Amino acid sequence: MNRLSEKYKNEIIPKLVEKYNYKSVMEVPKLEKVVINIGVGDATLNEKYLDAAVNELQAITGAKPVVTKAKKSIAGFKLREGQAIGCKVTLRGEKMYTFIEKLIRMALPSVRDFRGVSTKAFDGRGNYTLGIKEQMIFAEIEYDNIVKTRGMDIVFVTTAKTNEEAFDLLNEIGIPFRK
Repeated sequence: MNRLSEKYKNEIIPKLVEKYNYKSVMEVPKLEKVVINIGVGDATLNEKYLDAAVNELQAITGAKPVVTKAKKSIAGFKLREGQAIGCKVTLRGEKMYTFIEKLIRMALPSVRDFRGVSTKAFDGRGNYTLGIKEQMIFAEIEYDNIVKTRGMDIVFVTTAKTNEEAFDLLNEIGIPFRK
């Protein structure tokens, strides 16, 4: 069992029950899934960019990415409906906790001038989105093999009802929020 999931069961649940006076352990918010998304707008010009993004996302997460396609045509972006424009991975269970631990312990601390992640990226329903400017912060990505630097969105989906509950959950898990 992963260290982070053990910490959740043994330390975080009792803290949150005490703080919010939940009647049942089932009321305690938990992480449902983590979705990592890379938008590859230039895939319209060169298919190689999409393949590189898929390979990098697979190396980072250890799961096979799904290619996302455009829902409608937009002439201004030279985009047609059904055209591949990105890739995403949804992580649950042990893979999710392994990824979060890697993100907290190795990737985020390697960012230059890192002072913590924003506390303003909650959506009002207890979900948190973290934007990363470049994929090189992950150890699995070799600098020489990068076709193009890309950012990614990491969405933490929780069962929390409010932003405050979600913040407390993610803070206890170890997401380094700005003070």
